[in-house]
Amino acid sequence: MLRTLSALGLALFLSLVASTAAEAMTVREFLSIADRLPQNATSALRPEGRRLINEVSTSVHAVRNEQAADVRAGRQPAYCIPRAGSGITPEGLLARFRAMPQNRRDITVRQAIRDWMIERWPCGA
Repeated sequence: MLRTLSALGLALFLSLVASTAAEAMTVREFLSIADRLPQNATSALRPEGRRLINEVSTSVHAVRNEQAADVRAGRQPAYCIPRAGSGITPEGLLARFRAMPQNRRDITVRQAIRDWMIERWPCGA
């Protein structure tokens, strides 16, 4: 499983952002797909694995863009992700999503990542 997560992590950071997104994926859908993937390095090469990687990548980029837009507009962002990285690892992401209460799992992956960044990287008041 660690190899799978490492391969997903590498692919996540090296993958290109999908330019079009059909419908926002919920955390519940994300976990359902993740749980069906084989627990080996080939999962990142499968269409379902690529879909998860693209969903996270697209969501992280959108959250970063929201932060940049707030800064450009002179507003205090809700989170201040450092330039060096978000600190999201595949293991951490899956653990975070699996720890979410069932009644919160219908939020989008983007909203879940946004909420995590607010907790992890709050901006000083």
